[in-house]
Amino acid sequence: MIEFKILKKSKKSNARLGIIKTSHGLVETPTLVPVATQATVKMLPAELVNETKTQILIVNTFHLHLKPGEKIVKFHGGLHRFMNWKKPLMTDSGGFQVFSLGFGMDFGINKIVKSKTKELIKRGQQPKLLKITNDGVFFTSYLDGQKLFLGPKESIKIQEALDADIIFAFDECPPPFANRAYLKNSLKRTHNWAKICLDVKKSKQALFGIVQGGRYKDLRIESAKFMSSLPFDGFGIGGEFGNKKSNMIPMLKWVNKELPENKPRHLLGIGHREDILPVVKSGIDTFDCTLPTHYARHGVAFTSRGRLDMAKSMFLSSRIEGKKPLDKNCNCFVCNNYSCGYITHLLRAREATGPELLTFHNLYFFNALLEKIRGMIKLGKL
Repeated sequence: MIEFKILKKSKKSNARLGIIKTSHGLVETPTLVPVATQATVKMLPAELVNETKTQILIVNTFHLHLKPGEKIVKFHGGLHRFMNWKKPLMTDSGGFQVFSLGFGMDFGINKIVKSKTKELIKRGQQPKLLKITNDGVFFTSYLDGQKLFLGPKESIKIQEALDADIIFAFDECPPPFANRAYLKNSLKRTHNWAKICLDVKKSKQALFGIVQGGRYKDLRIESAKFMSSLPFDGFGIGGEFGNKKSNMIPMLKWVNKELPENKPRHLLGIGHREDILPVVKSGIDTFDCTLPTHYARHGVAFTSRGRLDMAKSMFLSSRIEGKKPLDKNCNCFVCNNYSCGYITHLLRAREATGPELLTFHNLYFFNALLEKIRGMIKLGKL
């Protein structure tokens, strides 16, 4: 189980400073939760992730179920021992894969569609490689094409075997271009699954319910009220936001107004740098995102002077830029020891050390930013 304590609430916004206490240590909130999909943060061992000021990680239930399997992880003593991570862990439920391996794959889109899209998905419509039923979802394995079933009972059983500190109820993350009838039916299914997850859970892990409802205010409020009526230990906010990211902050305000203040709130799958302040000010405590690590593997550094494409030759040849650190205001070991020119050389030479250094820096940069934000809340400046 977990304990959550609010240390301070902002008088200028809905931001709050808090602490989540778990059996594997404390998490100061608000904070980023980096993604360790297959029980690792890509490019970095756990020891180095620890040095980036990361407090907690989230691991992917669906992918670990496929390989190596939760029985193997349990045989090794659970996720913490298996991946040598001594701090708190979350596992997602597999609900996002209902979207990403379904309609997301069919249409090549993510949760937020940048262009205006017609409502293409109607109630009863199914993705090509999935079958969504009221009992759960039939997936087609991307490893060998085998069919596998994942429902609320199965998701909880897998997550209990993985043994993270915080687990999530199984849900359907709906596509951003579904019509209202589809979303309403999807929401009913997610709510039924939430009750089943609570009924079947046997472990002492903290269980978070997930608020859905898409871009519709009444559905979001309905979902938040329903989840609040159940004895969850905290709440995730998931799903899609239509064709405008600007829809997200009003939606978070509708939802957070209905959720109990004394329980933590986690935003699933969002975390661009420009999102962080608005998200924190809306009352979110934790949020997970692949952005810092994903962009690092593509040669992008996040810095106090903006986003830098480190593969550009200017960082190698310029007398001014080449000798600079990534960020003179950053205190990570990368910025203290390596020049932009050297990192660009590594990237252009296709050496793995380049993305490794950028991954470390990006995680440190984001975590330092959240540390600063916590300080601002503490001082009443946010």
